[in-house]
Amino acid sequence: MAIPEFRGHQSVRTDLLRAHAAGRLPQVLLVTGEPGVGKQRFGLWLAQVVLCSERSAPPCGRCRACRLVAELSHPDLHWFVPVPRPKAGEADRQIEEVRDALTEVLAARRENPGYLPPDGMALHGIASARLVLRTAALTTVEGGRRVILIGDADRLVAQESSPEAANALLKFLEEPSASALIILTTTDATRVLPTIRSRAVPIRLGRLSAEEVAAALKDLVPSLSDDERQARAAAAEGSVGRALDPKGHEGKRLEANQLLAAVSQGPARFEPVIRQTPWQARGDFTSLLEALAQTLRDGVRSLTVAGPSVTVPDALKSVRDPRRLLVALGHVETARDLARGNVNPQLLLATLTGQLAEALWV
Repeated sequence: MAIPEFRGHQSVRTDLLRAHAAGRLPQVLLVTGEPGVGKQRFGLWLAQVVLCSERSAPPCGRCRACRLVAELSHPDLHWFVPVPRPKAGEADRQIEEVRDALTEVLAARRENPGYLPPDGMALHGIASARLVLRTAALTTVEGGRRVILIGDADRLVAQESSPEAANALLKFLEEPSASALIILTTTDATRVLPTIRSRAVPIRLGRLSAEEVAAALKDLVPSLSDDERQARAAAAEGSVGRALDPKGHEGKRLEANQLLAAVSQGPARFEPVIRQTPWQARGDFTSLLEALAQTLRDGVRSLTVAGPSVTVPDALKSVRDPRRLLVALGHVETARDLARGNVNPQLLLATLTGQLAEALWV
């Protein structure tokens, strides 16, 4: 199954098409935006831009190159997504594990382009970094450009155990080969390693309109009734991802809101909360932290640029200083990084709840 038509973000697309036509398209891009607004799909569209055989602007969508990109089968398109940590101990076998995992993920995305976020414990480890470097060293199959798309680049742990591989990856991003286009995506640029962030040109994607979300749903889930599609689009807050999994998204946000509500009322309320079993599993815990981070970012937006158009939980309505929310967000981000290591989620959450209480309500 080919990926559906790319929706929205027209002004950003127009700017990049002009840059490409003038030969000024940056080689390393960091694409940011809220979850589900189409950052990685944007990367695939850019791949069509630079690989299109007709060299048309926008890409023709009909030539062999455009069709191969749409089928996730172009030999010079390499899409890296977070995968489970390899179990093998030897470096070459770890790379093969990552390669096999990526093959499985892309096969699933060919079958169902409306994919959901990766497991909370999946990451771009040192084996993924080495595979990126091996891929970049190859001669392009078609003799033209090579596109390397790294989704959820905030999960890139390049310095995990090999400074040599980390430095080689940074060197590659600083001085990519003339044929390479590297696209990294993340919900928040500050989550990406600073050494990588400094080497990339930032691109920000905003929320989609309800009409654009509805059109994407029609492509991705044609079985939905018109009424259900419109209802999901209206409630999705500009995110196709939220529209695809409204119950999952709302469930995680509800857990985050419940935790904030308990913390806001003091230790007597939040100490029992941190012992709840759904947050003992690492994957569930990291998903909770993602939801907490998004809730706090929404709180900042409600006090700065977005105003009342952003909904925040009752527990945060008493917090009127965005600096407090940013401090709390920093604690959540630190916990998110630690959660991918060998740290007990219960102990980490116990520390985090105290930090949130002090940052937001003390």
